[in-house]
Amino acid sequence: MSSAMLKRVTMYGIAAAALGAAAMSAHATVYTATLSGAIEAPPNDSPGTGTITLDFDVATHTMTIDVTFSGLLAGTTIAHIHCCTAEPGTGTAPPATQVPTLTGFPAGVTFGTYSRTFDTLDATTWNPAFITASGGTAADAEAAFLAGLDGGRAYLNLHTEFAPGGEIRGFLQPVPEPATFALLALGAPVVLVAARRRRAK
Repeated sequence: MSSAMLKRVTMYGIAAAALGAAAMSAHATVYTATLSGAIEAPPNDSPGTGTITLDFDVATHTMTIDVTFSGLLAGTTIAHIHCCTAEPGTGTAPPATQVPTLTGFPAGVTFGTYSRTFDTLDATTWNPAFITASGGTAADAEAAFLAGLDGGRAYLNLHTEFAPGGEIRGFLQPVPEPATFALLALGAPVVLVAARRRRAK
C-alpha cells in the first residue's frame, strides 16, 4: 500500500471513528425546559416563568431535577413531571413522577428553587399508575419515562391556587453532550476533504 493510500485510509478511519463516537454519545442525559402559562393546556395569562434542568444518568439509575420559578399569581400546591403525551410538545398526560407532588417541592410560594436526586429504580420515585401502565416495575417506568423524555413528550407542571390544573409548564428537550459537537467538528472536515479529493480525481 502506497503512503498516499495509507494516509487516505487513515483519514477515513479517523472520520469514521469520530462520527461513530458522536452518534453513540448523541443520547443526551440532560434535558431542559422553559416554563410558562402559554404552554399550559389550556393556555393562561400567568406572568410566571421558570426553568427545569433534568439530568438522567442511565448508568447509575439516578435522576436529578433542578427547578427555578418566579412570578406566579398564587402559591404552589403540587408539582410533578407528566408523561407521556401522544405528540411531542403538546397535549396532556398523567403524572409520571411521585404523587401527589415531588418530595420536598416548596408549597404555598410564588417563587423558589428546587433540587433533588431520585433513584429511578425505586418504585417511590414514580406514580404507581405510571408503573402499572409502563409494565409493572420501576425499571419499566424508568424505560418508558426515558423514551418520553427523548421524544419531547414529558413536561414539568407547576400547579397553584390560581390554576389548579397547572399555572406554568414546559416540555423537556434533550441537550446534546458537548462531546458530540467536538467529535463532529473533528470528523466532518476530514470527510469533506476526502470527498473533495475524490471529486478532483
